[in-house]
Amino acid sequence: MELFLENFANWDSLEQIYPLLLQGLELTLLIAVVALPLAIAAGLAIGVLYSFGIRPLNAFLLVYIDVLRSFPVLVLLILIFYSLPFLGLNLSGFSAVVLAIVLNNSGYYGEIFRAGILSVPRGQREASHALGFNAIQTVTFIILPQAIRNVLAPLASNSLELVKTTSIAAMVALPELLRSARVAQEQTYNPTPLAAAAVIFFVLLWPAARWVARLERRILATR
Repeated sequence: MELFLENFANWDSLEQIYPLLLQGLELTLLIAVVALPLAIAAGLAIGVLYSFGIRPLNAFLLVYIDVLRSFPVLVLLILIFYSLPFLGLNLSGFSAVVLAIVLNNSGYYGEIFRAGILSVPRGQREASHALGFNAIQTVTFIILPQAIRNVLAPLASNSLELVKTTSIAAMVALPELLRSARVAQEQTYNPTPLAAAAVIFFVLLWPAARWVARLERRILATR
């Protein structure tokens, strides 16, 4: 036990490197705060466009969703960061990470919103037309509120996964939490910083994970 504490809970090491971990946590949260609403907005746009029932557009959107979901987000980041400069587009590490996360997750969010919209009975759309609503008003005020309620649990679950993927920023040398912990480990010759990073992720995400679990149970109980 003493050996375990010395290697994974060394307070001297932690006191020495905690500012580095806080800096990494700040960048991790910044990436999540920027990427999350952009990915949700892109996915929502995909779901709404699909709901209009334009066949060529729907075929394109389905291909877009499948392609982006087929690429691991890490591979997508590498392609964006190292390939785009050959096309004359140089992105900062932060921009490349956000773009990779948004593109990858927009496919997942798009599929979630699409499924939610399809879950709304078609009679709702017909009734709104009978009341004089146009297509945009029908989607905005009738379809989307019901669709989002139907897929709230998978939306929340995917948002948790998005936060976890911020660790890919380490691949482009951004000092997010995981990379900061690895740098701190090299400075202290002790794995305590990595253990501390794991604890920080757990404390950050566990309450949200419990909320998602309760939400899923509540939705299942109402069906």
